[in-house]
Amino acid sequence: MILEEQRFLHEDLERLEQGISDRVAEDPRHVRERLNRDHQIAGFLDRIQDQSKRLLDIYKDADGARTKEIQSISTGEPLEEFYKQLGEIKSFHARYPNEPVENLERAYKKRAPVEGEVTTSAIDNMFTGEEAFGRFFDLTGIHELYLNLPGIKRLTYLQYLDSFDSFVPPSLNIKRADKLTDQYFAYVGQLAEYLESFMRRTRPLEDLDKLFKSFDEDFQKAWDENEIPGWKFEVIGPTVGPAVDGIWCKDCEKEFKNDNVYKSHLSGKKHIKAAELRATRESESGVEADDSSKRGNNTIRLKEKAIAEREYRSKRLAAAMSQERSDTRVNVERKQGMTERERQMELDSLFAESSSAAPHGGDSDSDSDDDEKIYNPLKLPLAWDGKPIPFWLYKLHGLGVEFKCEICGNYVYMGRRAFDKHFNEARHIYGLKCLGITNTTLFREITGIDDARKLWAKIQSDKKKAKADDGGIVQMEDAEGNVMPEKVYYDLQKQGLL
Repeated sequence: MILEEQRFLHEDLERLEQGISDRVAEDPRHVRERLNRDHQIAGFLDRIQDQSKRLLDIYKDADGARTKEIQSISTGEPLEEFYKQLGEIKSFHARYPNEPVENLERAYKKRAPVEGEVTTSAIDNMFTGEEAFGRFFDLTGIHELYLNLPGIKRLTYLQYLDSFDSFVPPSLNIKRADKLTDQYFAYVGQLAEYLESFMRRTRPLEDLDKLFKSFDEDFQKAWDENEIPGWKFEVIGPTVGPAVDGIWCKDCEKEFKNDNVYKSHLSGKKHIKAAELRATRESESGVEADDSSKRGNNTIRLKEKAIAEREYRSKRLAAAMSQERSDTRVNVERKQGMTERERQMELDSLFAESSSAAPHGGDSDSDSDDDEKIYNPLKLPLAWDGKPIPFWLYKLHGLGVEFKCEICGNYVYMGRRAFDKHFNEARHIYGLKCLGITNTTLFREITGIDDARKLWAKIQSDKKKAKADDGGIVQMEDAEGNVMPEKVYYDLQKQGLL
């Protein structure tokens, strides 16, 4: 019954579109609900693609079965084919009496939870507690891998969040030859894999495959043009040591003051390994100097390309998620200022929110409305969980102090931190440009329109005066032959210093 399958697919597509429309019209309050909605829509879109492919195959009718069924219905006795298909349906249900019937009308509707039922979603197991449903990074495990790398500068987790996407000195003091180890390869691989997984989990509705493909194309282009920082191809020639007294080891790139120390280190494992690496690199450079087309066929060059590709991808992914990165840094700083009791309370509230059930029944609507009202008599700002921040944190950041900026249209900024930050934001810069001011860096802490205009007029007049005075300065010379401007000369003369 190909026509029935065709009708079913058309109905399924319409139901899926209606389900997506119903969910897009929602306005989720919390991040968890928004992510759950987005993942449901992404699942519906994938099903639409699969069903559309099946429907296109039916319309193509490669084996001619659909055409035969249409001809059998349209020719001959009209009811004969009908009763024939009806008999097939009855025989099927006679063989399988307990076969469930799929109700498309209810399949894609959002089902209200039954009383006593705990609502669960697909995203409950997607994120760790530190990630808070995709709001923050959880790089603690990768930070441990970073700390175990040999020869690196030990950084705190907060410092690592600022520099984890920088793979060149001075942020990462690892030599190019040392990056070819399996330990470093595993580190950059896990970093790129985590960032890619995090983006897929937090942005299910974006075309991420296209974005990642553009990353690969940009990397390949930069690699072919030899523009990857830290991995530029260089023909290795003889190593020249420093021009000082001492013995220079070309393999280890280290200077030894004593001949005995130099000879004793020749039998060490580090020297032997460095000598092998140098010999391999020199042989590679000799081959590539003769035939540059064979550059990518070398084993070491291929490994360098694999590591460079993961570094490049990590850097691009971190740049694409700069907002989550800054939020993670603020969250880590905030948690460092909290006591153990406050951290536990925050964790309990997060789990209570994620496992709480929806209100049950019509009689409890008023009670649930009362429970949702948050007691906030001091009008404190709300934190990420929708609850007021602690009062001590409110006083610490000075959020009760108002700062008004006339250039921004009398916009009021709460707290010194927000006020200082707004001077680099688009609203303040646009207000200055409307006043005809182009150099915005000199107008920090200036919030009044009149003050800004006066300062700009003074800067312009000083520039004109400086240009006019450059060619008309009279030079004076004292008795000792010291040359100075005329004004300085007369000032010193009045003071009796000449």
